[in-house]
Amino acid sequence: MKLLHIDSSALGAGSVTRELSAAIVARWADSVPDLQVRYRDLDSDPLPHLNGHALAKADPAAAAEAEEILGGFLEADVVVVGAPMYNFTVPSTLKAWIDRIAVAGRTFRYTENGPEGLAGAKKVIIASGRGGMHQDAPSDFQEPFLRFLFGFLGVTDITFVRAEGVALSSDHRQSAVTQALASIPEPVREAA
Repeated sequence: MKLLHIDSSALGAGSVTRELSAAIVARWADSVPDLQVRYRDLDSDPLPHLNGHALAKADPAAAAEAEEILGGFLEADVVVVGAPMYNFTVPSTLKAWIDRIAVAGRTFRYTENGPEGLAGAKKVIIASGRGGMHQDAPSDFQEPFLRFLFGFLGVTDITFVRAEGVALSSDHRQSAVTQALASIPEPVREAA
């Protein structure tokens, strides 16, 4: 089994989403024998934002990197994404990665009956951190975006492990992280 682990927080060791995504991956590693984990830190190793030059594949090295990123996503059975909420949505570094995996003809296609996702045979777990309280609020453009995006790619098995209100106080942060850690799904049941 292959697991792709993506982190996108700019907060380093102080990041809630990094703590949560690491705990999710550790649980999978402890529960799934011979789990192969591929990791990308989009803060320390960011992708350039998508532009016409990249779309034209004018730079062979950039085109090869985009193909490697897409291949890693397609090969993964499980994708764990550390996705903090920045300004009500996802970090731009995560959006740049998404632009490399949302590829017409590879992860989705348009048909006479509308779009069809082609990357559905995987589980996606989103480690979400939010400074304020945004669940089910009009201010949440993060979770609906990610749920729609992965659904558009054909993924229906999407789980959010959410720590909300982490900037309200240190006590609230600890409580939110503790609750989020307790909500991590069991890998063996989920993979079976």
